Amino acid sequence: MTHEFRVASLCLSLGLLVSVVACHDNKPAAETRPAANVDVINVALRDVPVVFEYVGQTESSQQVEIRARVNGFLEKRVYTEGSLVHAGDVMFVMDRKPFEAALDAAQAELAQQKARLVTAQANLNRVRPLAAKNALSQKDLDDSVGQEQAAAAAVEGARANVISATLNLGYTTIVAPVTGLSSFAKKQDGSYIDATNSLLTYVAKLDPMWINFSLSENEMLDLRTQTQNGTLKLPPVGKLEAVIVLADGSIYPERGHIAFTDASLSSETGTYLIRAAMPNPTGSLRPGQFVRIKLLGALRSSAVAVPQSAVQQGPRGAYVWTVDKDGKAQQRVVETGEWNGNDWVIKSGLHPGDHVVIDNTLRLMPGVPVKANLVATPPATVNIGGPDAGAGGGAQAGAAGASGPAAANANAKAQASAGTSAAQPGAASGAADVLGEHTALYFASGSSSLDAQSADALAGVARRLVAEPGMRVVISGYTDASGSQAANQRLAAARAGTVRAALVVAGVKTERIEMRKPAQIVANDPPDKSRRVDVTFSPAAGG
Repeated sequence: MTHEFRVASLCLSLGLLVSVVACHDNKPAAETRPAANVDVINVALRDVPVVFEYVGQTESSQQVEIRARVNGFLEKRVYTEGSLVHAGDVMFVMDRKPFEAALDAAQAELAQQKARLVTAQANLNRVRPLAAKNALSQKDLDDSVGQEQAAAAAVEGARANVISATLNLGYTTIVAPVTGLSSFAKKQDGSYIDATNSLLTYVAKLDPMWINFSLSENEMLDLRTQTQNGTLKLPPVGKLEAVIVLADGSIYPERGHIAFTDASLSSETGTYLIRAAMPNPTGSLRPGQFVRIKLLGALRSSAVAVPQSAVQQGPRGAYVWTVDKDGKAQQRVVETGEWNGNDWVIKSGLHPGDHVVIDNTLRLMPGVPVKANLVATPPATVNIGGPDAGAGGGAQAGAAGASGPAAANANAKAQASAGTSAAQPGAASGAADVLGEHTALYFASGSSSLDAQSADALAGVARRLVAEPGMRVVISGYTDASGSQAANQRLAAARAGTVRAALVVAGVKTERIEMRKPAQIVANDPPDKSRRVDVTFSPAAGG
């Protein structure tokens, strides 16, 4: 390559470089990104409402046994089984003829004794003046007085027999003592009724309805501690308002209150029984239903709460965007507590006076200037229901409104074990046998309804399922080898269905529950096994 060519190439390169630099210098400067407009609230300590949620079961406030009070043949069932009966309505009629005859005999005996009394009184009236004149001895007078008094006593005895016979005749017409829902007739027309089989049916009073639920010992101690240290304000027990959510997620329109709290801890379940009285004027609530009960009226004292829209989730957990004194956005990691209504209680990470961004957070980056618009803090609200309130609310209720997600998880595990205690298979009907990953529920013979102990055991299972989203359960029952095979299978399936319904009401998704066909018990199995339903935890159940 010649010297002249090298010089020319160098000049051309320099010229191109100068042109590029000149073009770059002539390009307009990039526009500065405008500050994002955001709404912020000023963090301040305030009292926010707390909602406690539990799984409950309805119970009649007065379930009356309808029994025959006299022996005899049942002539007719008057009422319609399962219907609503009113106090005084006739339900059964027994054969009246023997009692009418007994009444006639008692009345005849009374008439006879009255006639004897008249004779004795007339005799005494004749003897008394003669004895006064010493025409008759004192003994004659005493005998006449004794006969008159004996005749009077015999009249009173006969009159009592008439009253007794009248009562027995009246007892042949059996009426409802209260207004309520009737059960099926346990005795059919023509049956002989005596003291050994006098139960005819039940009548369950529907208004008011009781809602029974339980608190574990851990929950009770946690509530007591929070109340004593001032972080939780609880009204008097009778002032706690009760709202129930039905199985379909709808809110029952009436509101009740706490009517009873057991003073002692149950040694069988490790829980305290609590009862709410709920008005039921239309009778829409029936005994044995599973519901979610929410207690309103408690306040979290001097708490930091922000709208739920302000809380975000990141790799390090929950965080919020704040605006510092220089007007720049900053990320702040926080520890969350209860999530209720529109508010999320912040346990740590925020302080009074902080400015928290509540909208337009997607445009924010750490250190970026923002244009903050201070708005009023939204008023605190409560969440009392809805179809989506079950799963999240269950963990919150299990933590007794005192802890965040991590503590709720630990609390739910503790309650799953502490809320139920092991019982032997031969224990009372419905007692739960909790052994590690397996919970065995025992039903009363012939019944597919859960009692209070079984409901407590299922509440612990539900709390654990809420706390561990990856866990599932398998529900399986057993059929008795004796009796009708078809009837035994139907009963076993109904019991398993009751357990499933209770878990669904507690907020457990149906896809996390696997139902298996009831198994047949064998000769060497204990007799109580036929009354059992097993609930087994399994990470892969149903998969």
